[in-house]
Amino acid sequence: MMGKIALFFQYILPHRLLSRLMYYLMRIRVKPIKNFTINTMVKKFNINLNEAADPDIESYPHFNAFFTRALKADARPIDVRSERIISPVDGVVSQLGEIKQGRIIQAKNHSYSVKELLATDIDANFRNGQFITIYLSPRDYHRMHAPIDCRLKSMRHIPGRLFSVADWTTREIPRLFARNERLVNHLGTDLGPLAYVYVGAIFVSSIETVSNGVITPPYASKPVALTPQGKTEYHKGDEMGRFNMGSTVVLLFPENSITFETELKAGDAVKLGQSIAKVNQ
Repeated sequence: MMGKIALFFQYILPHRLLSRLMYYLMRIRVKPIKNFTINTMVKKFNINLNEAADPDIESYPHFNAFFTRALKADARPIDVRSERIISPVDGVVSQLGEIKQGRIIQAKNHSYSVKELLATDIDANFRNGQFITIYLSPRDYHRMHAPIDCRLKSMRHIPGRLFSVADWTTREIPRLFARNERLVNHLGTDLGPLAYVYVGAIFVSSIETVSNGVITPPYASKPVALTPQGKTEYHKGDEMGRFNMGSTVVLLFPENSITFETELKAGDAVKLGQSIAKVNQ
């Protein structure tokens, strides 16, 4: 019963209003409030401050600055082997595997289409490709990085809901990742085209990119094509963006381009820089 009530509220809550409110709350600069919030977060989620480039919570002007903190240069070693694809984030693998006839597995009994996710009629590159979905919880590092050497060719901001992307909602809400607000990054690589999708969620008060700065808010009312304005060339491991709260990324690869690491499975924790797949020769 409690699960049904929680699911009901996911549909009726004013997602964007709550997320806008969170945007401002995360930027409160009153020192006692922001320090209390950061300390509570550290204790609740057992955050390892030793990994942070700046471990002193007093130095962060507000909670969001701490939440999107940089890590020490050696905190996430990058697998530099040219034949390896790395995890672009810290998180937990929600699902991974083959895209079958243009459909992506979300959870047991739930799938959605590449066309829906990308909001485009052009899905031939990924119709029978591979995908991986990685969930970033509040305890994780919240910057997104390049999974492979790539060129950012175009971006598309797609309107939608802001459902939670926690494990229980992915099991219960159909087509969740194709319904939430998201930013699709189209990448050019030696493998061919890649789609790198940043999926928004409730309380994800902002999605920010290296190339174009803050994308949300404002939230989209219709799909908007964006031209990269700044950096477009990225080496594997370079920062590409950040979530200003937890969310999800989805990577789409062309058919027969990669093979996922054999031991990697849904539910596994991954770290930025570790190999998740190898390039097919």
